Amino acid sequence: MDYHNILFTISDGIATLTLNRPDKLNSFTQAMHEEVRHALRRVAAGAGREGDEALRVLVLTGAGRGFCAGQDLSDRAVEPGAKAVDLGDSVEKNYAPLVQSLRALPLPVICAVNGVAAGAGANLALACDIVLAAHSASFVEVFCKLGLIPDTGGTYFLPRLVGSARAMGLAMLGEKLSAEQAEAWGLIWKAIPDDAFAAEVQAMARHFASAPTKGLAFTKQALYASPHNSLQQQLALECGMMSELGRSDDYREGVAAFMAKRAPQFKGR
Repeated sequence: MDYHNILFTISDGIATLTLNRPDKLNSFTQAMHEEVRHALRRVAAGAGREGDEALRVLVLTGAGRGFCAGQDLSDRAVEPGAKAVDLGDSVEKNYAPLVQSLRALPLPVICAVNGVAAGAGANLALACDIVLAAHSASFVEVFCKLGLIPDTGGTYFLPRLVGSARAMGLAMLGEKLSAEQAEAWGLIWKAIPDDAFAAEVQAMARHFASAPTKGLAFTKQALYASPHNSLQQQLALECGMMSELGRSDDYREGVAAFMAKRAPQFKGR
């Protein structure tokens, strides 16, 4: 597929997917959804490879001054009195699978929020494993201003990340939340000064590109399963995962490196 709405690169085990409609604050159209789906399938396929062709981490970011302003309303515009569009169909076919794809990737997903993240764009960021945001970035749940609910997993992520009181305020008032406040509330991992943002994102991506990928994939899987499991179920899940990881090349390398007091050379398997 030729990409016209995103940029997609692979280098040294790092896949970078950049939403690339900067004049529209990288808002989603049907065409962008299709391109993102295609790129994520490439990431999933690369995560299953070994050696130099293996992908070890995905960085999701935006071009220009914004990360993502959510849905491009002109792509499904409806005039007052006109026949309504089925927004549930759009969520079911586009946004829900997008969130599920990111969560299912067997590697770390870093979201680098370089500017405003609004609506579905804000919740897309929250679907990623680790969220870094520039100080100039912000998050805003604009759905309430359109008579809608926070989709793209917003009603799931918000109360789990910041608690019901703050989730309710964010969702029902639609006020802008700064990157620094988002960090203080536990909504994201870290807010970073703008002049250091790109370097810190790359440093984290390089860290994950040399990390024990299978162990990290199991870690995210276990943490995402935890809210739905009883303690007994979670302990059983941990037991099974540890059995499998204990037979991995990376575990053997990690122990050998520890005993030899040297840096490990993980292969991601």
